[in-house]
Amino acid sequence: MYQDKIVLCGASAYEQKYYFNQDFSSLPEHVKQELQIMCVLFTEDVGGILTMEFDEDGKLEFKTEALEADARFDEIGSALKIKQLQTEKRELLESLEMYYRVFFLGDIPEEELKKQPEKRPEEQRDSED
Repeated sequence: MYQDKIVLCGASAYEQKYYFNQDFSSLPEHVKQELQIMCVLFTEDVGGILTMEFDEDGKLEFKTEALEADARFDEIGSALKIKQLQTEKRELLESLEMYYRVFFLGDIPEEELKKQPEKRPEEQRDSED
């Protein structure tokens, strides 16, 4: 269904706008609000444009960019802020990755596979015949 990177959300210090991909509208409202706060505060802090996107394996990545003429954008501060967010919001980010892998990529979590009932011995014999 999805092969390339899919943007979850983003914010721009230049346009002072926040973007949320409506493909993810089924996320709980408090998660959407948390994402908006994260993105907007990030761009207010370091400038530029921040996007959060899923790669083809379902890993959530932070992408930043800035105009060449943007003297306010702090590349080092940007990297440090991303590390801080990845640490402080680890649980939220991991949950978003799981959500994406299950609902968009169709992966079944390993712990769910373990919950599925095993075949009884007589069912295994029937399938071998």
